[in-house]
Amino acid sequence: MEQISEEIDKIEDFKVEKKLKFSKDIINNIFARDKLIIRLIFITCCILVAYFVYYFIVWNILVSMTDWQGLIQTYNFVGFENYLRMLDDPIFWTSLTNNLVFMLVFIPSSIVIGLFLAILLDQKIRKESVFRTIYLLPYALSFIVTAYLWQWMFTEEGVINFILDLFGLGFLKMSWISDPDIALFSVSFALVWQFSGYIMLIFLAAIRTVPQSHIMAAQIDGASGFRLYTRVIIPQIKTSTFTAFVILMIFSLKAFDFIWILTDGGPGWATTILPITVYKVAFKSNQFAYSSAIATTLLLIVMVIVIPYLYITYRKR
Repeated sequence: MEQISEEIDKIEDFKVEKKLKFSKDIINNIFARDKLIIRLIFITCCILVAYFVYYFIVWNILVSMTDWQGLIQTYNFVGFENYLRMLDDPIFWTSLTNNLVFMLVFIPSSIVIGLFLAILLDQKIRKESVFRTIYLLPYALSFIVTAYLWQWMFTEEGVINFILDLFGLGFLKMSWISDPDIALFSVSFALVWQFSGYIMLIFLAAIRTVPQSHIMAAQIDGASGFRLYTRVIIPQIKTSTFTAFVILMIFSLKAFDFIWILTDGGPGWATTILPITVYKVAFKSNQFAYSSAIATTLLLIVMVIVIPYLYITYRKR
């Protein structure tokens, strides 16, 4: 009887093992299918990015080396003739200068104001989420909507001049986007208003990741208030500062819709930056090859900024 009982137990164990093996096979098949689906999605994304991004980048570079002008496509190879033309084009150099001035005003202002707002919110104030939403709201709005809003505010009868009158500063009234000397600074001011909340969010997240032990140690040593941030917290958020700088730099190089709606690149060429020049040369002058050369130059400038950032980021990881 004992032998029969042992045989029955062996049979039952065999059945259990068989069921477990069957279950494992099913699970493996499921995961294999999931991996297949993931691979298919990944390959599909790679194909789409390769076509809609890299293919057209290569195509744009090839077009920049042709003589395509007008609505009829011509692909006669002219080498670097269009790039050499840029060196003697005053419009290109004006656009590049405007881009540099715009960057020098827009980037530092957005970083300083964003950092200031982040420090204010880090003071454990009441209703922090409400203030955070208020500061971030401008960035959530469409650039086209805010451009029309600022266009109305910058007119001679707009809100800005009205406020100046209200505070007895009527002598400062002017047409903010019609004067070539200040139009670019007015555009920069409007974009600083829109981006400061986003930069604030980057800095606030970085400040909240600073170890409390470091802050407490600094407080024990007598650091507080302004000294606590300048000597302890801000030096530890250099990566976030660099990230904010790169984001603002890339935007300032490719900004188009906001400036186009607000000033149309004017008055004259006062607010024309490289992306607007690309558009005007291509779709108003029909010089598609020359426009592609300017666009390729803009791409190279962006890559000079992005590649070191990617290298530093991955090296740290």
